Amino acid sequence: MLVVNNPQMNFTQMHERLRLELLRRIQRGTLSVSLLARQTGFGQAHLSNFLRSRRQLSLEAMDRILTAQHLSAGDLLPAASRAAALAADGESSAVPVVSHAVALFEPIIRPAAVQTVLHLPGGVLKGLRARPSTSRRTWQRFVAVRIPSPDALPMEPLVLPEALALIDRHYNSLAPYRPNRPNLYAVRQGSHLVLRYADFLASRLVLRPHNIVFPVDLLEIDHSETPGDLLTGRVVLILNEL
Repeated sequence: MLVVNNPQMNFTQMHERLRLELLRRIQRGTLSVSLLARQTGFGQAHLSNFLRSRRQLSLEAMDRILTAQHLSAGDLLPAASRAAALAADGESSAVPVVSHAVALFEPIIRPAAVQTVLHLPGGVLKGLRARPSTSRRTWQRFVAVRIPSPDALPMEPLVLPEALALIDRHYNSLAPYRPNRPNLYAVRQGSHLVLRYADFLASRLVLRPHNIVFPVDLLEIDHSETPGDLLTGRVVLILNEL
């Protein structure tokens, strides 16, 4: 019913979006073909052929996979449809508040991953300059995350416990946004998201806290990565709760 009522996605497109989502989960290491086979009762060869675009699934098979992976048809909607669903009115910008893991790894924010929505005046996000790497250009641009107390301490008093950080994921460049003013970034440190100032020195990403009591961290850059791969995005706005 959802596919029929939404003119922006037909069955073929939904089928392909499911395939890409499963491949993304496999690449992240949160899913395997053998695990999906156990969850759904399908043979591994059957699933492998689907993942390699060698065969299509029936509606019943798609429903079984969606259920096994805790997905809904709405999670596969195009980004434009999701943005329209999130927007409260024409005078505000709606930004999804998500978990740290979603902000780090999810190119497109699924409705099920949205914890709440941050509504901002419509002009706040307009005109912000972007500097995305090629791979980041297709990502949904703005997300917000809540910063728990242990993660806020290195950035106090700039960031207080339970603050909301608005992240521009289309700015993962080390180029200064403003002259003589350091960018604050959301950075992937292992599988964890941290807020830090960042520089690149001697093949390492140098992460600097705001609170000088805390140490500077050095992140080794894997040969297959660039510094931008570890930068989730530039922090555009900090909303500290009073």
